[in-house]
Amino acid sequence: GAKLHSRSSRVNPAMSRLATQLSATLNVVLALAFVALVINVKTQQSVVGSSIVRTPTHKIIPVTPSMRVNSRAASQSRNIIAPQSTARLDFLEASPYYDQSGIPVNTHKNKAPLTAKVVSVERIVGPKATGETCNIVIDHEGKMPYWEGQSAGVIPPGIDPKRNKPYGVRLYSIASTRYGDKFDGKTMTLCVRRATYWDPELGREDPAKKGVCSNYLCDAKPGQELALTGPSGKVMLMPEKTPEAPIIMLATGTGIAPYRGFLRRLFVENTEAGEKFKGLAWLFLGVANSDALLYDDDWKAIQEKYPEKFRYDVALSREQKNAKGGKMYIQDKVEEYGKEVFELMNLGAHIYFCGLKGMMPGVLGAMEGVAKSQGLSWEDTLSKWKKAGQWHVEVY
Repeated sequence: GAKLHSRSSRVNPAMSRLATQLSATLNVVLALAFVALVINVKTQQSVVGSSIVRTPTHKIIPVTPSMRVNSRAASQSRNIIAPQSTARLDFLEASPYYDQSGIPVNTHKNKAPLTAKVVSVERIVGPKATGETCNIVIDHEGKMPYWEGQSAGVIPPGIDPKRNKPYGVRLYSIASTRYGDKFDGKTMTLCVRRATYWDPELGREDPAKKGVCSNYLCDAKPGQELALTGPSGKVMLMPEKTPEAPIIMLATGTGIAPYRGFLRRLFVENTEAGEKFKGLAWLFLGVANSDALLYDDDWKAIQEKYPEKFRYDVALSREQKNAKGGKMYIQDKVEEYGKEVFELMNLGAHIYFCGLKGMMPGVLGAMEGVAKSQGLSWEDTLSKWKKAGQWHVEVY
């Protein structure tokens, strides 16, 4: 027993050293294995992560200079369409295309309106604009064909408290071509300013006096049903029978609507009317400030592509000064270019006025001044233009 004990006591130190070495080796192996495992997992995560990040979710197309648009336009859902970018459009044309004898009028009457649906409502003015203006696209399913320059009626729901009867029809100039913004002939676009009333006594807007229909339209949601009437009007039709005739367009605010239809037909859509047009289209737009300009990027795109056929002048009453140092209104622009306007009118141009009726006295006064400066009788000149069908007015 003593021998065994003494032998075991002799062996113990060696075995202890061996066990210690084995344990240390095992720890190192385990540690290395653990490190390798961690590195492997991280590598896999990195590979997986990088593959998620790098896998494109859409087709990558190199950007060319012509595709670059400014950030304001790019952020809008109503993107600018490059002029003459669409397939040939002819399925809603008369034969010949300028024949106005079959133009649709009052297809849908007030007592039997068409039920249409809102596609989209978009604010189209900047933060400093004086009021809110919306671009409203409406789906009429092709059941309300119309021509450029016509108007549509909207019947807002509810009872008019003043008459204790349902609200009547509100007319809006259509702001799209007959083919609509989707080129399928099934939509129409309205350009609507939200009518509000500022009460000086309250020192704020009085919601009780706000425009019923304009607020109804600007507040509309996609899919909402609308009661539509029309189309109506023949005063603002384009002079397509004389494609060489210049077209002069004067607008204040949402009076731009019919001209959007004109200019898209002439310069954006691929139509016979656009192809045959040999005149000059000249747009004058009067608004309060730069943020209140309507479809400004569209006009600039057309101007860039067709500088010989399209002119664009703006009057910004709160930002520009006229020749006398006062606010720049649309009549000041007419006065500024009066000689050219008269020359074009004498060449058979058609002149159009659309917007608030308050624009007319100033514009007529400016034109009378131009006539007198040229030694002409304004009354005779105006009478001559009206008789020739060159004078088109739709103000409200």
